[in-house]
Amino acid sequence: MQWEGISEFVYVAENESFTQASKKMAISTAQVSRQISTLEKRLNVKLLYRTTRKVSLTEEGRVFYQHCRSVLDGLDEAERAITNLQSKPQGKIKLTAPITYGEQQILPLLNNFMMQYKDVEVSAYLCNQQVDLIEEGYDLAIRLGKLSDSTLMAKKIGKRTSYNCASPAYLNKYGIPHSLSELDKHCCLLGTLDYWRFREAGRDKNIRVTGNIRYNSGFGLVDAALKGLGIVQLPDYYIQDHLQSGELITLLDNYNVADEGIWAVYPQNRHLSPKIRLLVDYLAEHLN
Repeated sequence: MQWEGISEFVYVAENESFTQASKKMAISTAQVSRQISTLEKRLNVKLLYRTTRKVSLTEEGRVFYQHCRSVLDGLDEAERAITNLQSKPQGKIKLTAPITYGEQQILPLLNNFMMQYKDVEVSAYLCNQQVDLIEEGYDLAIRLGKLSDSTLMAKKIGKRTSYNCASPAYLNKYGIPHSLSELDKHCCLLGTLDYWRFREAGRDKNIRVTGNIRYNSGFGLVDAALKGLGIVQLPDYYIQDHLQSGELITLLDNYNVADEGIWAVYPQNRHLSPKIRLLVDYLAEHLN
């Protein structure tokens, strides 16, 4: 009962004509008029002014129209979402990701994804700066760690673990630190920050560290650590193979920060297109 007359009312309101509304709905003018009269009677309010020349909304009709339009738009969106779920993924995807993580993790998975879905076109831009997804037309961004922009939607697709490590040669020469205070006695291989992140007594803390090497390259820092030049703090995807081979040894494990999220971030649309949803789910499946 609540839906009767709604579509007819919206069509008449937008076309300012019973005749035009009936043509667009492919029903008779009498049926349109009857449905709206029934609707007005049920609501006990006059929605339309009717004259021989024109149909216009009453004040109550304008208010009711805005709500009805939103309801019908929502129904259309729901139908499109179902259709999209059943449709074959196709079209362009424009995404961005951090350089190193993108090169090592995202792009190989993206290539595998493309092998399965030939009708999808992908453009990927790797950079370590956060781009404006909406302004620059990106469908998707891969971001690491804590998220700050609450206007975007996000899905966790993986996690990263940070380690403190050094080569056996360095540790044999300079000893193994067992507490955070001992880091002052060691050469710490620095990235872009002057501090390292730790967790002590249930609280996160930043410890200022020093050393005679500072690179804005994770690979450069890994190479320095492998050559016995100091201790390094880096995420797992830089050093996992070296830890497994024994070329690097983890330190201060009791002080490691909690694992951080890896996120697929996208604009706050009412629903994701099939190709974006499929890609996000694919990444989540293979990164976890």
